[in-house]
Amino acid sequence: MTAFPCSDLRVSSLLDQAVAWGGLVAVFQPVVRLDTLEVVAHEGLTRPATGPAGLSVVDLLDLARAKGRLGEFELHAARTVCEAFVALSGSGRLLINLSVHAILHGGLHPDEVVAALSTSGMDLGRITIEITERDIVDNPVEFADAIGYLRARGVRVALDDFGNGHSNFQMWNEIHPEIVKIDHYLIHGLASSAERLAIVRALCRVAETLGAELVGEGVEDAADLRMMRELGMTYAQGFLLGRPVAEPVCTVRAEALEAVREQAIPVPPRLRGPVNHRPLHAGHLIVHAPAVTIQQSNDEITAIFATYPDLHALAVVEGERPVGLVDRRLFTERLAQPFARELFGRKSCAVFMHKSPLLCDERQTVQGMADILRGENQRYLTDGFIITRGGRYLGLATGESLVRRVTEYRLEAARHANPLTLLPGNIPVTEHLARLLKGRRPFVAAYVDLNDFKPFNDQYGYFRGDEMIRLLAGILLAQADAQRDFIGHIGGDDFLVLLQSEDWERRCHRVVDEFNRRSMALFDPEHVALGGIDGEDRRGVPQRFPLTRIAIGAVSVKPPFPRRPEAIATLAARAKRYAKRERVGLHVITSIESDARPRACAVEDAPNG
Repeated sequence: MTAFPCSDLRVSSLLDQAVAWGGLVAVFQPVVRLDTLEVVAHEGLTRPATGPAGLSVVDLLDLARAKGRLGEFELHAARTVCEAFVALSGSGRLLINLSVHAILHGGLHPDEVVAALSTSGMDLGRITIEITERDIVDNPVEFADAIGYLRARGVRVALDDFGNGHSNFQMWNEIHPEIVKIDHYLIHGLASSAERLAIVRALCRVAETLGAELVGEGVEDAADLRMMRELGMTYAQGFLLGRPVAEPVCTVRAEALEAVREQAIPVPPRLRGPVNHRPLHAGHLIVHAPAVTIQQSNDEITAIFATYPDLHALAVVEGERPVGLVDRRLFTERLAQPFARELFGRKSCAVFMHKSPLLCDERQTVQGMADILRGENQRYLTDGFIITRGGRYLGLATGESLVRRVTEYRLEAARHANPLTLLPGNIPVTEHLARLLKGRRPFVAAYVDLNDFKPFNDQYGYFRGDEMIRLLAGILLAQADAQRDFIGHIGGDDFLVLLQSEDWERRCHRVVDEFNRRSMALFDPEHVALGGIDGEDRRGVPQRFPLTRIAIGAVSVKPPFPRRPEAIATLAARAKRYAKRERVGLHVITSIESDARPRACAVEDAPNG
């Protein structure tokens, strides 16, 4: 609670003034339907009519709570808002704020709420109660019963500030709100934060499943508004759309109207690091297999291996805790030596076990276990390792299964984000291409590739080859409009750029010019002087290859739009092949219906190129 240098008498006087007739004044902020930008509701808020400078409603709420008068204060604020809305002939729904604490602990009974709202002259069927709470809700079931009483009288329910404070999934599940208001923390910067976008996109799916509609709060930026529309969110509220004012409004602010006139499909922001999809754990590798004790003999081990012909090893345990591992291949080889069975058959299996097996808890991530593959001791790849739960034996895993899972994981991650450039991979590219086609707005698909990159990579090695690819990625990012143009890295030296910028052709020319100029620094001076690299072609024939240059094949996509993204990618690849073959910097197919006579936009190579 905010600290005030006030006596109890003074605090009571402040509260008395606030709950007296005229002590609070109502203001209204519009709630807007995103697809039409129609004002469909207002959130009713209150401000102190008079009082000490700097004293806000939040301060008064804290004072009321401290004095046990929170229910009284909130009820008076709700009545004030309703009476003003009726007096001003406000249209649409009215959202008013009530807290869980006031209802459960502040003496605010649901029947008092109904009576107060009814006497204001407001139709209860037009009221939505926003549930706010700064504390943990200690009895959500009791609160849900109170909300059920209000809902039975026609009042709808909204869960406020979701994603901040204590508006959480438990509350969502208990009270089944018709509206969920996403806190401004998640909305602010939505268009530039991949993490926020992922969370809000997930909330959209949850809301659809649970039958709730979402309101994005705190909308102040045009790019965030466009991204909310792209996600399919229903409503929005914030200063960009309308500030709290004394009278309800009928239209949104001009800045918001201007924002949605932008025809470009929003480009999702990039993640700041590698993408981790479907995290796998050691438990996913488990092979359920029997364990043996250290007292069991080698003859018994032989019998168990005979019973389980596919078992690669056996774990040796003491009191459920692994102490060793018997590798089937080594065990069989050693017992096959002359007189080995007679000498060791009845002895403890500890004779042939590895006394330092690799132990992995079932919760350890597979990607974290990839360090095993890079370690000096490769025995673990042949022997396998033991999976535990809380230090106790659970099962076995093979090195082969670890290699397979790590490879699958990296391939899956690369399809979402290229590990070298961290640019979106094949799957996000295809998804954005589908969004563009669904939006039925013109765009350009540009396939970017490098001529004679393989001789460069063979001459200088992968490290400098990676440097060249990163150089190209950086140039593409620098020349693109982050709000309109999407850059995907689909593998190797291949990029697919989806452009909505009106000056897309000029941007492509700048990419060609800048890459051909800056890439010269990656060649040794003698190769620059020669104008190429001496090497061998795929048939082993000596040849001088030109210095690496960029080739861009672009397709201008206009109505009628194809139904499948693959058609666009195929045409872009065809244009790219022409650009590579003819050694022009940019080659454009102007029609997706016929590319018999495409337009070539040659870019002069740099000297010695």
